[in-house]
Amino acid sequence: MLDISCLVIAIPTLLPVTLLVAAAIKGSSNGPVLFKQERVGHDGKRFILFKFRTMIAGTDTTVHEAHVARLIEADRPMTKLDTHGDARLIPCGRLLRAAGLDELPQLINVLRGEMSIVGPRPCLPNEYNRYLPWQRERFRALPGLTGLWQVSGKNTTTFNEMIGFDIQYVRTQSLWLDVKIMLKTIPAVIVEVIDIEKRRRRAHLPVRTAYAAKLTSRRAASGVEPSVGSVGPVS
Repeated sequence: MLDISCLVIAIPTLLPVTLLVAAAIKGSSNGPVLFKQERVGHDGKRFILFKFRTMIAGTDTTVHEAHVARLIEADRPMTKLDTHGDARLIPCGRLLRAAGLDELPQLINVLRGEMSIVGPRPCLPNEYNRYLPWQRERFRALPGLTGLWQVSGKNTTTFNEMIGFDIQYVRTQSLWLDVKIMLKTIPAVIVEVIDIEKRRRRAHLPVRTAYAAKLTSRRAASGVEPSVGSVGPVS
């Protein structure tokens, strides 16, 4: 009932945003607006997940699969592959992914009964094959657009911590818990967008610093004192 209520409110409310996102994708890159991918859901059942395409059409997904495999094996924080930029992203792709707008077409999956508004994220088949028996308890609930893990740190948590949050949700699932997770989702998304933007800026900082240091050393060697504001990034 919560899913149905949310769909009744969300579909007409988000329709203008959905159309704008679709137009931005179509206008900035060649290829289909939607991206379809096989995922694993409730009780290990496979289904086709819908997303807005945020990468160049025909991009090899094995790079992402290898990244996830490394995160599982190393048990490092679940940082996104494109945290510091990705040449495969279309012009508006980074913003769409950071804000979670690329997930809007999954309302179709909710309508089809393959997903819920709240629940563990559906994983890729090759990721599912790496799960240990105890970790597969997370598949006892319908996968969701948002969930306990997403509002509990997400990219700062490790793979095993993510599994822990998902299993906790499965064992304590209730209407009130779903409502609390939904209320926390938008603030969590805002924090993630700000964090990604800070990381992007920091990623460019060493380049500017190295340039400034090199320019200063050249001037020192030639006996020229740098003036205030004379050292900066290349325009």
